[in-house]
Amino acid sequence: MQIGPHPVQPPVVLAPMAGITNAPFRTLCREFSGGKGLFVSEMITTRALVERNEKTMQLIHFDASEKPRSIQLYGVDPATVGKAVRMIAEEDLADHIDLNFGCPVPKVTRKGGGSALPYKRPLLRAILREAVSGAGDLPVTMKMRKGIDDDHLTYLDAGRIAVEEGVTAIALHGRTASQHYGGTADWSAIARLKEHVPEIPVLGNGDIWSASDALRMVRETGCDGVVVGRGCLGRPWLFADLVAAFEGRTDARAGGTDGCSARPSLREVADVMVRHATLLGEWIGDESRGVIDFRKHVAWYLKGFAVGSEMRKRLAITSSLSELRSGLDELDLDQPWPTGADGPRGRTSGNNRVVLPDGWLKDPYDCAGVGEDAELETSGG
Repeated sequence: MQIGPHPVQPPVVLAPMAGITNAPFRTLCREFSGGKGLFVSEMITTRALVERNEKTMQLIHFDASEKPRSIQLYGVDPATVGKAVRMIAEEDLADHIDLNFGCPVPKVTRKGGGSALPYKRPLLRAILREAVSGAGDLPVTMKMRKGIDDDHLTYLDAGRIAVEEGVTAIALHGRTASQHYGGTADWSAIARLKEHVPEIPVLGNGDIWSASDALRMVRETGCDGVVVGRGCLGRPWLFADLVAAFEGRTDARAGGTDGCSARPSLREVADVMVRHATLLGEWIGDESRGVIDFRKHVAWYLKGFAVGSEMRKRLAITSSLSELRSGLDELDLDQPWPTGADGPRGRTSGNNRVVLPDGWLKDPYDCAGVGEDAELETSGG
């Protein structure tokens, strides 16, 4: 698969996740993949980037080994999006730009952004036009959902607009905004989008918990690649599985009959946890803050292992690497990978009311009132 001039082989992409896919987590996933695939930054707001917000400027830092450098932008105002994209291109801040039209969280949709935005067709077109024209030689892609809800589906119209405006590839999460992360992803929508826009690559996203899920999605939908989000939470080694599966290899470390289901022991998981926390501390420039930021990952890494509730709580409030390591060393580290730990993880809530600007659904072509004031001030989680 090609994203502009960049080959992505195998066609596996780390989904941008706010507060998760920072440089340290991307480093771990990339190491397990052997440097293969595409790894996207967490969400960067265009307003914060243009204003050179200090936190945002740290979030767009890429390790020297990251090639291509892939950045995801969120924006609602075409002019601000255009400024941000031109800044990235002119200052060589990234090699690939992805646009966020999939986020379902209220702080984003209530301003008309994320998964709410494609409903306003002219606004979507204006943003894409500004982004593509400002990017120069940099490829621009977009990630979206099926629509706001089952009564307001937008993905086919959005796909056609994207092709017409020069977008290089589209990733579709097979859920509506109202589903959030609940229910089952509709892979048939991915197949329909691929049929609708055969001119450019279509990537599928949603309910990829294993490498075999990724292969099945490609077989069933005809999509050109996969985007993996919640499936790799607490499991960065999933990218080793994905690479092996797409390359048709059976790795010695893999435990599944299809050769693409790595199952590390708790000892191996503990070592990855400490490395993750260490990388965060180095990135932030403060060990304690790095370990504190790591706390949200503890439950994902330990899912399914026999670890008592008190120890889980203790590990989730550690403030130093020595504290984290000593706590992990008290566990039975010889535990094998637990049965059932390969399934869903992360947020699973669904059937939520989508918070939208007043009157948003009255007219898909009325974009009055959407402008700079709708831009978020901060990036990431």
